Amino acid sequence: MKNIVIAAGYATRLYPLTENFPKPLLKIGDSTILDRMMADLDSIEDIDEHIIVTNHRFAHIFEEWKANSHYKKPITIIDDGTTDNDNRLGAVRDLLLALEQRAVDDDIMVLAADNILDFSMQGFVDYFKEKGTSVIMCHHEPELRKLQRTGVIAVDGDMKVLEMQEKPAEPVSNWAVPPFYIYSRKDLPLIRECMEHGCGFDAPGNLAHYLTEVTALHAWPMAGSRFDIGSMDSYREAQEIF
Repeated sequence: MKNIVIAAGYATRLYPLTENFPKPLLKIGDSTILDRMMADLDSIEDIDEHIIVTNHRFAHIFEEWKANSHYKKPITIIDDGTTDNDNRLGAVRDLLLALEQRAVDDDIMVLAADNILDFSMQGFVDYFKEKGTSVIMCHHEPELRKLQRTGVIAVDGDMKVLEMQEKPAEPVSNWAVPPFYIYSRKDLPLIRECMEHGCGFDAPGNLAHYLTEVTALHAWPMAGSRFDIGSMDSYREAQEIF
């Protein structure tokens, strides 16, 4: 399984910290946001490579980080060639770039790099192997305001995804979808062709939304909590917690 981390965004809400530095490599306590995630992922036996997609402005910083890292699994840094928000590829196109450049023919875990988790992804991988389909993560969200700003799914009794909405005015459920996915090798042809069939490209959830319409997906209820570093306030709060 390839672990593909999308780290190519421009975190304008964290300026000036991220004006010339990537958000995933900001320090939280004695570690970076990305290293907190990598410490867990590198220990998962099923994962055999880490692929990190970044923009051109920050590629050299990630290369320096890689040179000073000591993970067991190999790390590949992919420069998507973009320099600002106006010419960014978007998360789905960054994923397609990684699949092409690395000639990936394997199950893939796809993650956004700006999150801190208090649980292991091992349970997510185990669930993927149990279900035998592509899987996405979900968590119960009681607040309508937050549901209206994220992906929301409807599921059956076996947690098979029946429908996925993007930032819905009227959510179909309280199951919100964070940016963590495992896509089966057998679904790679669908992923590689998704842009030809109208798939959105900006957010990672666009691909999951498209796949719900063309293949079977199951959803795994998050085993703990997720802390999204999306603003200066959340960055300061994370520093206090971690």
